[in-house]
Amino acid sequence: MARAPSRWALVTGASKGIGAATAQRLAADGRPVLVAYGGDAEGAERTAAACREHGVEARIVGADLRRDLDPLRSAIDDVGGVDVLVNNAGHSPDGLALSLDDDAFAASLDINLTAAFQLSRAALRGMLRARRGRIINVTSVIGLHGNAGQSAYAAGKAGVVGLTKSLAREVAKRGITVNAVAPGFVATTMTSHVDLEAVRERVPLGREAEPEEIAAVIAFLASDEAGYVTGTVLQADGGLFA
Repeated sequence: MARAPSRWALVTGASKGIGAATAQRLAADGRPVLVAYGGDAEGAERTAAACREHGVEARIVGADLRRDLDPLRSAIDDVGGVDVLVNNAGHSPDGLALSLDDDAFAASLDINLTAAFQLSRAALRGMLRARRGRIINVTSVIGLHGNAGQSAYAAGKAGVVGLTKSLAREVAKRGITVNAVAPGFVATTMTSHVDLEAVRERVPLGREAEPEEIAAVIAFLASDEAGYVTGTVLQADGGLFA
């Protein structure tokens, strides 16, 4: 007999940007949230406090996604499994391929791709028993189309697309969906160095996205309404690659 599904969601990179907005949106939808962060403990505290304002429980979990995922695995076990996993954390060591050192490239793959795989595997154990679950991976339009100076980031995020599609096929019969969201330019600290005026000229909608707009897409894929959507990559790029 399948166990009762957990309502918990785990969001990585939840101390700021898309991750923080997603954690708060899922909390607003009534989900208790595991707020995972790498280095910004104060940001994670702010996110958790905002989640609790919606009347749900929020727990903060710090983990180095490159070196030690055990705190996140333990957190998943402690709450009896998660119903939603959002692999949002990202790392972008910009630089031309000829000048990018091997460790920087490896770090990008470790954080953007390998951690997403390992956390998906950890979350899936409970999801398979419950015969339901949602995994949403945050990739990027860079992973779909590439960009000069971002070969490491593009490689990791392209791998996330392949991971998403393969996992979706493996677990669909157990009522679990796996999807990806590919944001374009979003107003976050990761894009703080970007010339936004130049971006606005390239984007048909004429502006960058707010983190809350990407969070809304993720929340849809996490909802019951998206129960027949799996293995897809949903671009949220303002028409940049229409």
